[in-house]
Amino acid sequence: VSTKESVELIRIAKEYGINVTAEAAPHHLLLSEEEIDGNNGYYKMNPPLRSKEDQFALIEGMLDGTIDLIATDHAPHSREEKAGDMRKAAFGIIGNETAFACLYTKFVKSGQMDLSLLLDLMSYQPAKLFGLDAGVLAPGKEADLAVFDLDHAEKLAEEDYLSKGVNTPFTGQEVYGMTALTFVSGKLVYKSKHFGD
Repeated sequence: VSTKESVELIRIAKEYGINVTAEAAPHHLLLSEEEIDGNNGYYKMNPPLRSKEDQFALIEGMLDGTIDLIATDHAPHSREEKAGDMRKAAFGIIGNETAFACLYTKFVKSGQMDLSLLLDLMSYQPAKLFGLDAGVLAPGKEADLAVFDLDHAEKLAEEDYLSKGVNTPFTGQEVYGMTALTFVSGKLVYKSKHFGD
């Protein structure tokens, strides 16, 4: 969802006991149309960025439980696909490598939400809603883990992205919570070059 009207309809439906879930993307929680930097294709996404009022409604919905999960809406594109006129640029931005850190910095570091809620919205809730055996750290469960560096700021840089695309308006921002290590089934599969031994 990306509009205040959608958030309100979902809130009403939940009050009536209707089984409905909703997701929001990090970019709609972090940006509004006011941040669009000229004719820049990196701000072109679907649904588009909305008003500050819509952004604030999404944030409120995230905090009060109306929005059940955060999905990155990761859409990598080549530089050519996002270059030039915004009207011709492809829709979408990358999110897998930036979502947690941007959201952590904006909402947790500022004291607007607890870390436990952010982790719930990005891991436990999606797994629960889709019936996946994931999202929980417990004996006997697959050890699929991400370890984040919450103490050190890092500037988002295109040369550090591992995705096919670098298309994100968040490049250049200083954030906390970048991924330091990633484990799949207990096996280390990624280590950030910024993370010490």
